[in-house]
Amino acid sequence: MTAPVRFSVIVTNYNYGAFVCEAIDGVLAQTRVPHQLIVVDDGSTDGSQALLVERYGGDPRVMLLMGENGGQLAAFRRGLAQASGDVVCFLDADDCWRPEHLARLGELFDTRRDIDFVFTDVELFDQQVARMRYADRAVDLGYTAVSTYMLTHWYGAPTSAIALRIDWARRTLELPAGLSSSWRLSADNCLVFGTSILGGRKFYLPTGTVRYRIHGANGWWSNRTPANEYLNRFRSRGLIEHYARSVGLDARCVEFAKQEFKTKPEPTSREARRYAGLVRLRRGSWLRRTEQSLSILWSAWRRRGKLPVEFKGLG
Repeated sequence: MTAPVRFSVIVTNYNYGAFVCEAIDGVLAQTRVPHQLIVVDDGSTDGSQALLVERYGGDPRVMLLMGENGGQLAAFRRGLAQASGDVVCFLDADDCWRPEHLARLGELFDTRRDIDFVFTDVELFDQQVARMRYADRAVDLGYTAVSTYMLTHWYGAPTSAIALRIDWARRTLELPAGLSSSWRLSADNCLVFGTSILGGRKFYLPTGTVRYRIHGANGWWSNRTPANEYLNRFRSRGLIEHYARSVGLDARCVEFAKQEFKTKPEPTSREARRYAGLVRLRRGSWLRRTEQSLSILWSAWRRRGKLPVEFKGLG
């Protein structure tokens, strides 16, 4: 019998002393005990470091890593350098998990060794209350390289709702210096786009266990302007091209759109429409492309796919 996967949890903190203990205590309260809990403080100046040392310095369950401010990407890398589990989960210090979070993820990772990346729904709380989800049911998304490359589609969730095999995390965060500086913040985009383009298999698992705090100083949430959204999209294209070059992927991959769609056992209707549009971009006669597009829609209809409410690139 295969041993259960071991979870390494990396909590990253920068000046969130008001919240970080709640995040850490939530990990320590998990019904499925993590293999590791690594807390990376990214050069906080609000007293967080002293607070962490006082509260967890003598706790053998917590590994504290203190360093100069380098941004989220640098904090991810520092944590990963010490991680030794099979699956890594990242948790922002201002968010928190319900006690059954790792148990729910573990049920999937233990039984589906072919799954590389899992993301969940998110419950907004504090200054805003809502639930954000990719679909109204669990969805095996199969492979997503073609859709991500051609459409810059974002198969993911905010940092605290992401879990992936540790080797995939390391591969996606291996970036050249110039690109690393561009993704100093919002480094979860590297995990999301990188896993898709490099060939990881993805799964959406609604759990109701991730709480995303809206407090007015969220790095991404509080800066959603048209200009910032454009720049994020623009930079994401460059990031995707970097990963694509490393595996020899280019626009010709659209020829494999139908084959990629077939890796999804029960696609949602929105996913079917996405791929129906992709096959129309292929070479060949208009009639043949239309037939293939309709066959995708028909296949999804037969499987009774449902229209999801999707994330819009929370990174």
